[in-house]
Amino acid sequence: MWALCSKMAGADESLGLEVAQLTFYGEAIMAGWQPARLVLLGASALVVLSGCASLGTSPDAPNRIPGWRSELGKGTVSSYAEFAASGTPRALGVAFSASALDGLPTTGSDRHHCFDRNKDGVVDPATECLNHYEVVIPLPDAVARRADIPFTWVLLNWNPHGHMPPGVYDLPHFDVHFYMEPIANVFALQDGPCGPEFIRCDQFEVARRPVASNHMHPDFKDVEAAAPAMGNHLVDLTSPEFKKQRFTRTWIFGVYDGKVTFYEEMVTRAFLLSKPSTCFPIKSPPAVGRSGFYPTLSCLRHDARTGEYTVSMETFVFREAQAPAAK
Repeated sequence: MWALCSKMAGADESLGLEVAQLTFYGEAIMAGWQPARLVLLGASALVVLSGCASLGTSPDAPNRIPGWRSELGKGTVSSYAEFAASGTPRALGVAFSASALDGLPTTGSDRHHCFDRNKDGVVDPATECLNHYEVVIPLPDAVARRADIPFTWVLLNWNPHGHMPPGVYDLPHFDVHFYMEPIANVFALQDGPCGPEFIRCDQFEVARRPVASNHMHPDFKDVEAAAPAMGNHLVDLTSPEFKKQRFTRTWIFGVYDGKVTFYEEMVTRAFLLSKPSTCFPIKSPPAVGRSGFYPTLSCLRHDARTGEYTVSMETFVFREAQAPAAK
């Protein structure tokens, strides 16, 4: 029996997100994936969904609505939301506790995504697994209940050695994916032999179907970075890291089957440890395919009082859906 995220006393029991979570976990378990204990293997570093909890109120941040929490490194990582009095979302993000960036694995992976690439009948964890550690963090219940907020959960990946392309993103960093797509759909994307991220070949082709021109900013390009349990990552080739500057942080749009499925901030551990307090404009698409509130800023902050680090999407605006532009 797999232990799932438990809710703390007094938390809202009416939310339908738990049903979606249970559906996803059941399907994942049937597929051989073990989400109930997402353990970051190595020195005391842990990401354990069995220890995940929905938080009640936050005495330290009265305007913040806490979400779900999981262990990370020597601390925790949790989701949160902030709203204006009007109900407009101000921020959706994740908060790393002061010690969460300590004790992270420096090698290896959680072995969730492996494929026998050389067909020798044996999976070599060192060469045939994606070298990252992942944890699912639902956004707060107050977000998931809102039909006008498309984002419902976060997939956090810790990459001890970074990832492709070499010389660009091969530094230790976090991928913070804010998903609009249901969890079950995302984790239905399976490992396989195709592409640099080794995804199932038919899904690799679907992941690379072009997005309508009005649903994507023109600077973001397909670099074949379609990954299992994620989707395709469109990269801004005008970003500083593609101009021979050292990678610190960047923005990614995730797509699958011709539609946008996630927004993503990528940030190095080193940049977070520099204690930033800054926001970056998001290069928003001209139009969206689903009506709702969308962010215009990606923010990275350190709180000197609590020691926590936050990665958040902020300054939301409501956008009406528009049909895809004709090709």
